[in-house]
Amino acid sequence: MEIWINPACSKCRAALTLLDAEGADYTVRRYLEDVPSPEEIARVLERLGLEPWDITRTGETTAKELGVKDWPRDAGHRDRWIGALAGHPELIQRPIITAEDGTAVVGRSEEAVRDALSR
Repeated sequence: MEIWINPACSKCRAALTLLDAEGADYTVRRYLEDVPSPEEIARVLERLGLEPWDITRTGETTAKELGVKDWPRDAGHRDRWIGALAGHPELIQRPIITAEDGTAVVGRSEEAVRDALSR
């Protein structure tokens, strides 16, 4: 299991605390420093069953500067969204946990983290 975190994020710290309490075996990826490639983001999106706009933090300053709220949300623009996430990793929703069964979850709640643990 791998968890993409921003150490400054309270949801990330809470997810790590729960993973530790449950004795989970996981690897931490500080995705702001170890930025995922567009291909890695595409793979994680597939595992999540989501589109890039579903995991984009549109309220961030960078998102506002890029105008992402106005970008089309369709297959023809998917690569543009993924490129923005790879170029500006602060826009990626966090934490993202890849589960043992090949799926992934956005672990913003205790229930989501427990869901990843159960897979």
